[in-house]
Parts: sequence; C-alpha cells; structure tokens
Amino acid sequence: MQLALNKEKGYTKAVFVLFYFLVFFGIGGLFPLLSVYLSDVVGLSGAEVGTIMSISPVVMIFIQPLWGMIADYTQKPRLVLTLTLMGTGMVGYFFSFIEQYAAFLVIAALLAFFQSSIIPISDSIALNYVQKANGNYGAIRLWGAIGFAVSVLVVGRLAETFGLKIIFYVFAVVLFLAALFAWQLPKESQTLKVNLREDVSRLVKMPKFMLFLLATFLIFGPIYANNFYFSLYITGLGGTLTGVGLAFLFAAGSEAPFMKFASSWIQKLGILHILLLSSFIALVRWTLYFFEPSLTIVYATTILQGFSTGLFIPAALQYVRDLAPTNVRATAVSLYAAMGNGLGSWFCTFLGGLMLEKYTVSTVYGFFSVLTLVGCALTFFIKNLEKGDLAESNMSG
Repeated sequence: MQLALNKEKGYTKAVFVLFYFLVFFGIGGLFPLLSVYLSDVVGLSGAEVGTIMSISPVVMIFIQPLWGMIADYTQKPRLVLTLTLMGTGMVGYFFSFIEQYAAFLVIAALLAFFQSSIIPISDSIALNYVQKANGNYGAIRLWGAIGFAVSVLVVGRLAETFGLKIIFYVFAVVLFLAALFAWQLPKESQTLKVNLREDVSRLVKMPKFMLFLLATFLIFGPIYANNFYFSLYITGLGGTLTGVGLAFLFAAGSEAPFMKFASSWIQKLGILHILLLSSFIALVRWTLYFFEPSLTIVYATTILQGFSTGLFIPAALQYVRDLAPTNVRATAVSLYAAMGNGLGSWFCTFLGGLMLEKYTVSTVYGFFSVLTLVGCALTFFIKNLEKGDLAESNMSG
C-alpha cells in the first residue's frame, strides 16, 4: 500500500516538474526575443514595439482575477488551466502570420488574455497538492526557472539557425505539450460551496491581505520591470548582446537552488522573515545598480535574483494561500499575481520609460530602490501586525 502511494506521489511530482519546465521553457523562448522579432523582422518602430510589449501587464491587471474567480466558481481549475494553455499556444502560433501593427495589438491582447491564467492557477493547484501531500513547492517550481534558463540558450540558437519566426512554433508546440501534462495534475478532492461575491468581499476586507497586495506591487513590480531594462543597463555599461544573454541565464538559473530550499527556510525562519530577507536583497541589488558598478560586479550580482525572486515567490504564494478562505484561494493567488505581474510591472515599466527619456537607466534603478524600500517597510509593518494578532490570540486563549 505504501509502495503504491509513493509511486503515485512520484508520478504526480514528475507531472508537475515537466509541466513547469515546459511552461517556462515556452515563455523564456518567446518573450525575450519577441521585441527583437517585432523590430528587426517586422520593422516596427521603438514606440510601436514598446506599446505591444506593454499590453500584456495591462490586460493581466483585469483578467488574472477573472480567471481565478472562474476556477473557484467552477471548482475545475485543471480544466480551466488546460483550455487556457491550448488557447495561449494557438494565439502564439498565429502571431507568426501577423504583419500589421493594429493586428499585433489585437493578437498581443488575446495572448495576454489566455496566458494570464496559467501561472496563478497552476501555482494554486501546486500549493494545494504540496500542502496535502506534505511536499515542497519550491522543489517543483524551481523547474520553471530551469526551463526558462535552458530556453534562453536553446531557442536563441534555433532562432539564429532557422530565423526568428521559429520562436512562435516552439512556443505553440511546448504549450500544447504542457496542456497534456496540465490535464494530469491532481484534481480537487472535495467540492466546495462557493458564494463568490460574499467570499471575494471578505477577501478584500482583510487588512493584511490588502496590505500584502500593496507590498507585492512595490517589491515585485521592479523585479518584473527589470526584465525590460536590464539588457539596456548592461549594454549601457559596455556589455555585449552575448553578455546580456549570459546575464539572464545566470539570473534565471540562480532562482532554482533557492526555490528548492525555500520551504525548509520558511519553516525555520517563518514566512514573513523570508519575505523581508528576499525584498531587502532586491533593494540591495537595485541600489547597487543605481551607483553603476563595473560589468564584472553586475554579472556577479545576478545571483542576487536567486535570493530575491527565488525566495519571494514560494513565500509570497504560501502567505497568500494561508490568509485566504479555502474556497477563494485561486482568486486570492490571481489577485496577488495581478498586482505584481500586471499592475506593478506596468507601473514600473511605464514610469521607468519616462525616466529613461529624461535621465539614465541607472536613475530607473534608483526609482526601483525607492519602491522596494517602501515595500520592505510595509512588509515589516505586516510582520508586526501578525505579531500583535498572535499575542492577542494567546491572551484570549
């Protein structure tokens, strides 16, 4: 009996590993090269490319919570995830046939519409599973970081050999494969009674939850916006395009080991201590970049992304799920993702662009430092709220 149970756990973990690897392999192969395709192959202007690339976070602000609500209302997150993966792959494939700017705007919005469901719903399923099976979310999620890092090299090499259009074909194939594995992910073991309006209303009336959404906006917004500005920062210091690729490889690859050990660190130090530590390390990184160190130091400090992102993601997701009522956890995770991936990313990218026009890219990182500092202070305030609630609970007990 125990042997059969261990085999089932091993199979489920393998499905999660392959799922995350494929999803992030697809993302890592498409989005870093999409702006190059739009500029060099299609011939769009910089402003047009920037507008197309900024559509995704704007759409995610509104659509990510909607997908979470659909998953909670239907109680079929696995089905929603499978269908949206197929939709994302299909829209990505059609990207290769578009030539007009207006059509790119429409197709980019459609891509973001379907894609915005993938990470929050899959993370919600994974967290639900590891909590029941006493597993390690970070040990599963790290394969996403590995998939992203591997795809930067593999798809980049394929694009050099076969042309940039291949990024869309690889993206479509990989996401359809991911959909097959999504259908093999664990189902919910029970049906929950959902009163969506009442439960969501309860969620937004939770002070700690809303404060943490704001902290996520301040901390994760710069982390996502860094993907747009880091290449400019490196080339501005005299780095090459090859150096840019290696920097992204080191940064994304460094997340994996930290995700693996995040669970044990959370148990030893506590979720909010880990959130404070990871956000403080992000603050150190952005502040360092503001002072324009040498390229050697910049390359060496890419590992700080492992400390910050690799620890923040597992800890933040666990904190959100622990705070949220059971029957609106997918909605809570989607709101959290919308604040970081969506609103935070758009805000930091947009204001960063305005600063870049007037000043330098190092000024942008100074702006990121200020936001992250406020996010750290807010996280510290939430930690004190938790401490006060615990003391009050012990007194009443």
